[in-house]
Parts: sequence; structure tokens; C-alpha cells
Amino acid sequence: MNFRRISLITVLAAAQVFAAVPAAAASPDLTAPAQSAGSTLQSTAVEQGEQSLQQQTDQQDVQPEQQSVEEQSVETDSIETDSIETDSAQQESADSTPDEAEGVSSSVDTEQDSKQSANQQQAEEEGNGSGETGNSSGNTGNDTNISSTSETSPASKNELVLLMNSDVMYHNGQRYKAGEPMAVKKGVSYIAVRAMVERAGLKLSFDNKTKETIIIKDGNELRFKTGSSNYKVNGQVRPMKGPAYISNNVFMVPLTSITQALDIPYTVNQSEKKVILDLSRSGSGDGGSSDGGSTQPEPGDGSGGSQVPNLPNLGPNDLILMMNSDVMYQGGKMYKAGQPMAVKQGVSYVAIRSLVNRVGLKLTYDAKTKETIIIRGGDELRFKTNSSVYTVNGERRTMKGPAYQSNNTFMVPLTSITQALDISYKVDQPNKRVILSLSTKPIASFTVSPAEIYAGETYVTYRTNAYSPTGLPIVDERWEGREEMFSQPGTYPVTYSVQDSSGEWSDPYTLNIQVLAPNTPPVAMFTTDKEQYKMGEKITYIDQSYDQDPGDELTYKWENNEKAFFTAGSHKVRLIVTDKKGATSTYEKVITVTNEVLYTQDQFNQLFTDIGDSYSFNGSVVPTWDLLPITRSSEPTMLIRSNSPETVYQEGIVYRETGNGSTRFMIHHMNATGKNMKMYVVATNINSLPTRLTTEYSGMGGPINIPTATGKAAVLRYLESMQSSADYQSITMAPGESRVILKDLSAQSLKNGQVVSMLADLYSDAPIRYDVIMIDETKDPIQKLPHLILQSPDGVHNRGSYADSTRIIESYELVGNKPGRLAIGDNTNDPNLEGYDGINGSYTTNAGNFGVLYKIKLHRVAPNTLITLNPRGGKYMGAMMVNGKIIQTPNTSNGAVSAPNDAAVLYRTGSYEETVEFLFTAAPGSSLPINLLVQPLPELKNES
Repeated sequence: MNFRRISLITVLAAAQVFAAVPAAAASPDLTAPAQSAGSTLQSTAVEQGEQSLQQQTDQQDVQPEQQSVEEQSVETDSIETDSIETDSAQQESADSTPDEAEGVSSSVDTEQDSKQSANQQQAEEEGNGSGETGNSSGNTGNDTNISSTSETSPASKNELVLLMNSDVMYHNGQRYKAGEPMAVKKGVSYIAVRAMVERAGLKLSFDNKTKETIIIKDGNELRFKTGSSNYKVNGQVRPMKGPAYISNNVFMVPLTSITQALDIPYTVNQSEKKVILDLSRSGSGDGGSSDGGSTQPEPGDGSGGSQVPNLPNLGPNDLILMMNSDVMYQGGKMYKAGQPMAVKQGVSYVAIRSLVNRVGLKLTYDAKTKETIIIRGGDELRFKTNSSVYTVNGERRTMKGPAYQSNNTFMVPLTSITQALDISYKVDQPNKRVILSLSTKPIASFTVSPAEIYAGETYVTYRTNAYSPTGLPIVDERWEGREEMFSQPGTYPVTYSVQDSSGEWSDPYTLNIQVLAPNTPPVAMFTTDKEQYKMGEKITYIDQSYDQDPGDELTYKWENNEKAFFTAGSHKVRLIVTDKKGATSTYEKVITVTNEVLYTQDQFNQLFTDIGDSYSFNGSVVPTWDLLPITRSSEPTMLIRSNSPETVYQEGIVYRETGNGSTRFMIHHMNATGKNMKMYVVATNINSLPTRLTTEYSGMGGPINIPTATGKAAVLRYLESMQSSADYQSITMAPGESRVILKDLSAQSLKNGQVVSMLADLYSDAPIRYDVIMIDETKDPIQKLPHLILQSPDGVHNRGSYADSTRIIESYELVGNKPGRLAIGDNTNDPNLEGYDGINGSYTTNAGNFGVLYKIKLHRVAPNTLITLNPRGGKYMGAMMVNGKIIQTPNTSNGAVSAPNDAAVLYRTGSYEETVEFLFTAAPGSSLPINLLVQPLPELKNES
């Protein structure tokens, strides 16, 4: 009994230390610690922590879907905790340091006083302005524990001491300086994240795409964003006590956001203005303890026998899953699942009914759609056997692996449930268990609509989502601040709480509703640079529209705003502006045009059509223009054109070829299988030695159902890749290894009727076999590849392998002083490449020379020359690089240049002779041939 007494008092005394910890270290976010003091908590992405586990589950092929999902449930007697607590207390007493013993002795006779002192100190903290540091008088026996060096703190071998309001810190006796002092903002203690990371031995990185700063420790990932009070711990959003910010280029975050998430124990010496972090116990489970006590090794080896594990800080409803075992523990009792927790290809699977029963969810089956359904409150998860895709409230998401059946038990990836339902958990890898944090309190939340709420105008709709984790019915609710319509603009906190049938209330859930001022309609207005114009004279329109609402964005609709008019008289121009709320305003102005002619319509278009825009002309004269004098050569790049069958009706290999050295892909296919598919390029090293494969440039378009638009997007991104080298990547492939490359192609599924296009340049230092395949979105391309059929061409479109696919065209004579043209893709002046079908070996020619990269250089272009693109075979949508600048042809997102009477403007020379260079490749889905036209510009005239 004495040991029991000392253990309790130790807890109470240590609690006073943590009452002074900045920003409330006793966070409910912290889950149960590991079983042994030396264990490290792995990533909440369970599969990352289990790659080395031996799979003990049944590896047989998945069974057909079952309409009932069965589970065996075995409940053992509740194990008495008295003996466990006594043993734990004895161990704690035996291992206590002298300082800890002193803390105990000073508080043995004043247990109730210690409680009151801790409570008083907590109250003082909340009112002292800083909110994170308080009166140190309640820290009984702790002052002797606090030291800035490891020599004076023998209880911890890896100790980091942070000095408040200072950039100085001590790590194991060594003095360091942070980029910025430890600071307090609105009661929250902030630290320089890099300094903390370097001392604690963590990994720091930055995600340019999401603009998040990332900390990684033993597989656990923390993500912070400047200006946000939320951060992510292994993908789950958690609140911080204050927002992250940047000071003098130093990224600052609340100290507790790191210590809580990574279980780093710490104490505060308020009198000496120090915070001491015990890095030796980081990740062992101590950091989340609100009592400050140490965690002792537990009996047993974690293999999940009949004894219930005794874990400190374990919630009354927390669930312990034993890896590679069907044993689970909850509330002091042991249960058995229908199948053991299993690992398949690094993904942790659980028996869905077992987890549902323990977590307090509802399980049903939809016989019509053959989906297993989990329901929690207003949340619904739907799973299908053999599918890696599931739906969360109707939204499709991808799991780490497919659901499957084993011995009539439905198995799903654990993370598919925890992530969708925001269930926090931790992995205790040394003891082979996963601990899910489950609260017994009911949970309340709500959303409001519409997104924008205006005072005195908008009726607010509240959608509630309330449930009990233990499955109890919700019997009551209460609101604070709820209004159906808010009369004044401002920020209104609205709070929602619910009560379950046991009488327990949820924590209040609060949303701050932003109510905007009533909308003010916009005002449309414009003027012109002159009141009267000649025919063919350029008109400049000056927009003067405005909206009094701050931040309101206007959309514009012009009517008859021609750049010039070519008939005399009065021309009415109209402008309609619309704000975000839908309010509109219209303004009209009459343009007066005289009988005098400044430019004809053809002259005006040639002079003033914007680069990338198109205009109409008499294209029938183009074949009479002289061909430009050119020389033609090539570079040795192998083209792999995968474009037949263009429309794919079944799974299979649509093209196969072996490439060595420089290789270019042109891929263009439509999915007509009737289901969601994915396209992949699989590279296989067919050599006996490792081979280096480099992706130099790539661009993808789609998946959408407009072939010309996908082709244009692929060319545009391919040229952009040349400018940025963002897609450059090298990999080394082992002999016999197969790997998916050009992953943008397979990043999204192709729905039925959608098209995808890709252009890419690669280089290998030895022969590589390439397979272009289309398969079901749920299937693994590497596993499926050996079983796929080789598809035949469709007899209409082209596929083949073509050497020398980079064509160099140069002109050294003066051009542009008279009309001239350069023909591309006509097979007369620009011969098609000749090659073979990589699957059946038959002879083929590259019709249109799609996939050929043209490097065109006109060394002498006359002054005042217009260069345009003129389609000759049909509609064309693409892009071209002109003197290093990418020009879309045409500029409009949904338009095309049509043959033969449209021309898209590419370039105009100035007052001097110039050299003009082009990079061009035909856009898949468009029609060839095209002509590049060069012609003299009309003479500029005086407009006065």
C-alpha cells in the first residue's frame, strides 16, 4: 500500500510541473505511449512502419464478394488492474531519481494542498498575460532538476534547454544560438523551427507545391503553413495555440505543436526562465503525459497473449490492435477479430466488422451496388471487394491497397477508416501494436451554407453531424449564437453541443461565421481614346468600371467592341459587368466612323492582330506563294508513336518497342472500354547490367473528351518543360527490373470517352523495352503486364517506330521581302518519316509527321515581316516556341485555327533584319499539314 501511495503522490507532484508548461502541454491530441522506454513511435501511415513485418495472413486469391461480413468475437474476463498498478508503482519507486524522491517527500503530507496549488497555478497562468508560463512556487522539488547543461542534469543524457525571450539554448552542455529568440505572442511560446529541428535530430524540408514546412521524425510527419493556426500530424489536422509566422526570414511555430505531436517531455523552470526538453525520451510516450511521470517498461513482449497491456495515459475507450494477430484490447478486455491484422505489400489491413464494433460505428451492405458501408453520424464510407477506390460521403478516394475477402471476412486498409473519420492513432513498432485514440464523449459538428452570407439578405442553413463513439443515441442538443439571418455584418461565433443517452455532453463545437455587408451593384463604364475614327483606324477602349464592395471581382461581357470598323456610320458598343453576387450593370457608347479609309481590313489584321490571335484572309492564294529556300537535316532520336488503336476497347498493350539512347514518345488514345481505365508506360531493363534512364522533357494533356484540346495541352506543357527542366529525372534500373515511368500519364483515371495525350523525351545508356498499356484503374501495371494482350492497329490511325525524328530546317537567304511559305507535314515538301510497327514488324510511314520535333531557323528575315501559321488540312490547335517564347495557336482556350482561310500571328520583325528560330511539333488530335507564311507588312500610316 505504501508503494501505491507514493506512486499517486509522484503523479500529483509532477502534475504541478506541467501546469506551468507553455501552451498547455497536456494535449488531448496525444495518444498512448509505447510499451518500452526505448521504443519509437512510427508514422501514422501504418504501412510505412510495417514494411519489415512478416506477413502472416492468408495469401490466397481474394474470394468473391459476400453479402454478409462475418467476424468472430471473443471477450475475456476483465483483468483486475490492482495488481498491475501495484507492480507499476513498485517499479516507479525503484527507478526514481533522487530529485524525484525529494519531490515526493515534500508532498506526501500535503497531497490535497498539492492539488490545490496546481489548480491555483493553472488559474494564474491563464490570467497572467503570457498564458504559457506561471508562478513557479508550485513546482515542488523541481528546481533542482532544471539545468542548462547535461552535467548538472544527470537524469537526462540528451537535454535541450531553451532560454525564454532569448536566442540562446544549451544542448548537452554546448551553447547554441537560434535564428530568432524564443518568443511569446498572445500567451503562446514560439521557437525557431530550424534551430529546434537541428538540436532534436529531426529532418526538415519544404513542399513547394503546398507551401508547407515539413518536420519528419521516425516516420511521423508534421506539416506547418505560414499564417495558419492548424497543422497536420501524419495527415490529420490539429489546432495549434497560435499561427505559424515568419520573423526575419526565420519560421516560428508554437513549441507545443512539436512536443505534443512527437511526445517530447519537457518541464518549465519559471524562476530561471527556462524550458527543458528531455530528448532522450522523445517518442517513448512520455511527452503527452499530463502528470509528468516516467513510463516504465511493461511486462510481456507485446505479442498479444491473454494479459491486457498496461499502458500509461490509455483512454477508457482506446483500442489496441496487435499486429499480425487477431487480438484486440479495449476497456480492460480482450477481443478477437474474424481475421488477424495483416500486412499486404506494406499496407496494414483490419477486419472491418471487428473495427466497426469496437469503434461504435454502423455496418451495412448494399446488395444492389455490392458495397460494404460504414456509417458514423452523417459520414458514410463505401467499400467494394478488389477495389482500391472507396467513397467518403460520395467523394471518391484512393486507398493504399484494394479491399479483399479472407475466410468470409472483409478486410480493408486501416488508414482508409482512420483518415476518413479523423481517428488519431500511433504505431508502437517495437511492441507490434497500433493504438487508436477513441473518446467516449459524443461528437458534435456542423457546417453552414451558403459560403457567402450577407447581412439582412441570406438565410443560413445549418447542417449538423453528431454521433456517439460508443453507439449511444443522441437525445439532446443546444445552440449558442445561432441565427437564421444575421442583421449586421461582422463575425459571429456559433456553438453546437449534443448529449447522448448516458447524459454525457460533447465538447462544444464552434464556427466563426463571417457575415458580409449587403452587396452593392457594380457600375459599368468605359471610354475610347477618340470620339471619331476613320475606317480601319484602331480603336482603344479604356475600362472605367468599378464596384464599391472591397475585393469584389467583376466579369466583363463586351458587345461589338471591334478593334476597328470598316463601314462608315454610327456603331453602338455595349459593356455588361457582373459582380460575384450576380448584380449587373450595362453601359453603351456610340462610335462614329467617317467615310475616310485608313487601312483595309486585310491591312489592319496584318498590322494589329495580337500575337497568338488569328484573323481571316483569302487562303486560296497561299499555294501560289514561293516555297522558302531551305536545307534539311536530322538528329538521331527514335520516335515511338502510340496512336493506334486510337480508340481502345479493351485492356492491353497498345504499343511495345525497345529504345536505346535518345527516345521520344508521342501517345494519343481514347478510352472506349465502358469503365475507368489508366494508361501507363512501363520501362523494363533487358540488360544484364544496371541501366540509367533519364526523362528530359515531358508534357501531358487530358484526360478530357476533346482530342484537339488534349493535344494542344500536351504540346504546350512539353515546350514549357524545355524552358524549366522541371521534369528532368534520372533513375537507375536493375537488370530485369520493370518500373512505371512518365507518371503524369497515369496520375488520373480515364473515364469512358476521355482522351489523353503525351509528348516526352528520354535518354537511356542501354536498350530499354517500353510498353504502353491501358488497364483497369484498380489494377497494378507491373503485375498485370505479363498477362496483357498485344493489340492490333485500327487501320486508320498511325503507330510505329521512326528513327531521326528531330528534323532541322534552316534558311540562309533573305525571306519576308515577298510572300513565301514553309510547308510542314505534307509528305511532298516535308517527307514523312519511314519506320516499322514495333509489335508486328510491318512497314509504316509517319503520316503528318506527328511526334517529329522541328528545329527551324530563318537566318535572314527582312525588316517589317509578318510570320503566321496557316492550317491546310483542317482545324489546328497547338503551340510553338518562337525565339524562346511560347505562342499558343490560337491564344483562345477553346478556339481553333481553321483551314484554309485562318492565320495565327506568330511574329513581326521590327525595323531591322532579324534571325527567327522556331521549335514546333504537331499537336496530336489536330489536322496537318500546316504552312508557315512570311510576307511584308503593310506600311504604317499617320492616323491624324
